Amino acid sequence: MPVTLTLEQLATAKDLDLGASPWLEVTQEVVDQFADATDDHQWIHVDPERAAAGPFGGPIAHGFWTLAMLPSMVGELTDIPDANMGVNYGSDRVRLTAPVPVGSRVRAVGRLDHTEAKAGGVLMHVDVTVEIEGQERPALVGRFLFLRA
Repeated sequence: MPVTLTLEQLATAKDLDLGASPWLEVTQEVVDQFADATDDHQWIHVDPERAAAGPFGGPIAHGFWTLAMLPSMVGELTDIPDANMGVNYGSDRVRLTAPVPVGSRVRAVGRLDHTEAKAGGVLMHVDVTVEIEGQERPALVGRFLFLRA
């Protein structure tokens, strides 16, 4: 269930647990589509037979796929009904801390650290961890910036 805030409430929010997004299945089809979109066809991502004998025991998602899915996953965490738009503003730091196996499921867990007024809207500083179901080590940790106006 997303956290619902007005823009006025968001402007003063800080240290707020945003919860977790729904689980997202990582399929070979999605990984192949990302490979096509980014022209990154490294065998550890797109060749299941070769990847089975590789260092991860099977194909893994691109690290940047995990990063690229953040707008969708983090978007599930909040509902700002009076906002007209949301813009990905950037990141302060990102670490890809574990491979994401094809066939696994991931989700984003977020915490709003603080906000600030920016460009006629509210800039959210959100600490995000992307969890891999059943694994202790997360796929990604970082602080991301989202502008809502």
